[in-house]
Amino acid sequence: MGRPTDGTRWTNRQLLFHMVLGYGVVRTLLPLVRTLGRLGSSRRFAATLNAGRRPFHAINYVGPCLAARLIPPRVMTALLDAVIGSLQRALAAETERSLAWSMYMPTGWDPYFLPRMSVLDVYHFGTRHFDHYRRQLTLTPPPPSARS
Repeated sequence: MGRPTDGTRWTNRQLLFHMVLGYGVVRTLLPLVRTLGRLGSSRRFAATLNAGRRPFHAINYVGPCLAARLIPPRVMTALLDAVIGSLQRALAAETERSLAWSMYMPTGWDPYFLPRMSVLDVYHFGTRHFDHYRRQLTLTPPPPSARS
């Protein structure tokens, strides 16, 4: 778990926490997108967040470095399961109308943030973010005898 990743400054363990955090971001963004989407006043909010992207990127890097030292892998797994379960339940309760609410996003924060994203796009963001970083993990596959 302490091996370096392919293409990031994180170790595998740090990157795994960042991947878990990505789904947490989705859970946090959903009410924001719904609210600002209804109000129609998200352009300035996104611009303000973009203006603060440097501190965001620093925190986004350091946070997983610290969390990987403090949070054991079994807790990360439980956290990921809880967040994904929460998102699955929330998605099942969405309506076509609620999935269409959208807001402007701080595109300087993440390469998968589109200039404007709907609630449905935000749900999809978590998986795109996860898949992107999964490719950068350098985990050794189990030996052939251990595979099922």
